[in-house]
Amino acid sequence: MNQKVNPIVIVAGAILFFLMIVGSNISITINPGERGIIFRKFTTGLDKVNTFAPGFHLVAPWNTIYVYEVKEQKVEESMDILDKNGLSMAIDITLRYNPTYEKIGFLHEEFGRSYVDRLVIPEVRSSVRKVMGRYEAEEIYSTKRNEVESTIIEETKSVLAENNVIMKALLIRSIRLPEKIRQAIDDKLKQEQEAAAYRYRLDKEESEAERKRIGAEGEAAANKIINSSLTPSLLKMRGIEATIELSKSNNSKVVIIGSGEDGMPLILND
Repeated sequence: MNQKVNPIVIVAGAILFFLMIVGSNISITINPGERGIIFRKFTTGLDKVNTFAPGFHLVAPWNTIYVYEVKEQKVEESMDILDKNGLSMAIDITLRYNPTYEKIGFLHEEFGRSYVDRLVIPEVRSSVRKVMGRYEAEEIYSTKRNEVESTIIEETKSVLAENNVIMKALLIRSIRLPEKIRQAIDDKLKQEQEAAAYRYRLDKEESEAERKRIGAEGEAAANKIINSSLTPSLLKMRGIEATIELSKSNNSKVVIIGSGEDGMPLILND
């Protein structure tokens, strides 16, 4: 006896089979430090404006979600460059960056998920070569290294920002010159430092000598003023004033008028 299969069971089985096939394509989990953008194949195409935040999301199986890491990332590069005079040198650079969260749709449309190889690294290399080509090896290696690094950072940061990438930092880890050139620069810097130290000692000694000269001149001028003010009349008047004060003392004494030197009163104790 043939048994009829319940149509409900058939439908339920078909739905279950369908879910098993497409189930992995209708949901997606975006982790912390990530953002997603959607490509709607049959309707509006790539949504460049809206992004998917971290969490669980349901997506139609015919649409595609592209997930980008938006945490700070690092790339290290080594390259050979030429200075202003055509001298070859090697440089090691570290770049820290992340894509602009709300602009990853535009970044994806322009460069795709390989934006580091298509955008970041080429622009860093280009900026480094252009900037260092304006300076001589000695300036890059020592005297203007901070200026060179600041200029590279400014130019690289600007071009990456225009393409929806935020540059957090750019560091020049090392600069390697041909050994003879490096030694010549080091010797020159050492001589300049020694000359600067010698000039400093001379300046210090000259300043100390000038200080002593000014002090001596001031002391001599003060003595001259004092001596010029001590006239015989002034000394005689001061002597009389002192004599009067002494005469007021309770101690017994004899005052002889006009018996002192220059006619000054002479005071004798009993």
